[in-house]
Amino acid sequence: PYYFDSLYHLITTTTAAIIRSMKKFRKKWPILIALALLACLVMFRSRQDAPGVATPSGGPSFEFRVVKPRLARPLFGILPAKIEEKLEAGGELRFDHNSRGTRIGSVGPNRLELSADDWKLFIETDSKGNIAPGTQLVYPMILAEKPRTLRCRPANDSDGYLRTTARAGSDALDGRFMVELATCENVETGKVIEWPPRPLTLRGSFAGLPQGLR
Repeated sequence: PYYFDSLYHLITTTTAAIIRSMKKFRKKWPILIALALLACLVMFRSRQDAPGVATPSGGPSFEFRVVKPRLARPLFGILPAKIEEKLEAGGELRFDHNSRGTRIGSVGPNRLELSADDWKLFIETDSKGNIAPGTQLVYPMILAEKPRTLRCRPANDSDGYLRTTARAGSDALDGRFMVELATCENVETGKVIEWPPRPLTLRGSFAGLPQGLR
């Protein structure tokens, strides 16, 4: 009968369409799986990039990290730090109060000076809280498989902050900071180098640092 012929045609047509769709979708599975893995890696990496906080207990403490931009890192920085470090050293550098020869210099609501035997950090803000031009970081870095000492500074309109909180009953300060370092120069030659392709990100925190000029 016509009714059954129409029903049969509808079922076969629908079934064929479903099969064709499944075949097309099956071809896209590797792409979808790759995208899912990529999203997981990015989320994992983002958690790793979250700044740490110096523990306020005990004596003065601090820690900070210098992170290269994703454009200058293997696979654009989506790999876990341990794997990336095996592929290319220096993707992310960490410094803290346990560095050899650590010294606490000038500390105040609008300035922070820290140094050690092989690095020096100075952050300064203006009356509006913006990162001042005098801010700089001098530190060792491996570029083109050669060790170099760089002096990196922010751009004139750089994003960043230095936030401090005074401890009750003392002159010690706790705080955190973030600075984007746009230009670097080779300390030995004094020449600005064509690196990094995008600003370095400097993130850190400190606790119990005594205020004063030293």
